[in-house]
Amino acid sequence: MPPLLTEAARLTERAPAKINLTLHVLGRRPDGYHRLESLVAFTRSGDTLSLVPGDALKLSVSGPTAPASGDPDDNLVGKAAQHLASRIEGLKLGAFHLVKNLPVAAGVGGGSSDAAAALRLLARANDLSLDDPRLLEAAAATGADVPVCLATHARMMAGIGESLGPVLKLPPLPVLIVNPRQPLATKAVFARMNIAPGVETGYGAHPKIESGIDYAALIAALKKARNDMEDAACVLAPIVGDVLAILAAAPGCKLARMSGSGSTCFALFPDCRTVARAKRTILKAHPDWWVKAAMLN
Repeated sequence: MPPLLTEAARLTERAPAKINLTLHVLGRRPDGYHRLESLVAFTRSGDTLSLVPGDALKLSVSGPTAPASGDPDDNLVGKAAQHLASRIEGLKLGAFHLVKNLPVAAGVGGGSSDAAAALRLLARANDLSLDDPRLLEAAAATGADVPVCLATHARMMAGIGESLGPVLKLPPLPVLIVNPRQPLATKAVFARMNIAPGVETGYGAHPKIESGIDYAALIAALKKARNDMEDAACVLAPIVGDVLAILAAAPGCKLARMSGSGSTCFALFPDCRTVARAKRTILKAHPDWWVKAAMLN
């Protein structure tokens, strides 16, 4: 009987991959943080996080990429829970279990999405509204990408992640996501960019993208944007350039770009059939790569 009761009490949230459709680095603040502007979208699957509510905070990790996820004591899931507990007296915590499917240090926000899922689970367990300002405060304290991962819907993010635009309704975006299984640290990519504190980059403005935009107009707008971290990432990990070239050459590809600080890259296609064809071709040539067909929202 106790196992059944425990299972009935289990709450589950998905922690989808975050894809930076654009990523403009506008400059570096005097405190060293980089100012960004990015259009973010999410897949419909990724990691899975569950919670059995209780008094003590615990975390266990399993799944294909669990060995690369590091010490559970340093996981952002636990850090997010602790940040929320410090803001809400008597917060009910419990035992988390994380199933890691997403690649680690890959530019798809896996750890940030896991942390956001933990905050959503704790909100459910404690009857908190998802727009409770303490959730956003805990998210921002946990990491720059965690606030945008709370809603798991497309939107603009700016600043160091604290400025969020409204949720955007984008057209269906069939996508192929490829990671060559080479980790790439965000800190190393920023260091390679070598932007001095207090300096503005002077790069072009981000194109305006409004809710309800159609597919052709969105692709045209995305082509006017960029990922400013791509060049530095390709120097540190030349395989990123290889992945981008392979995706761009796939029949039907409308746009190929790196996500975040890499090394994950993505390609947008007009339909799921061309995505599936590209996936088969790439896996045949590179069976050791992580290749995922998905739909962005």
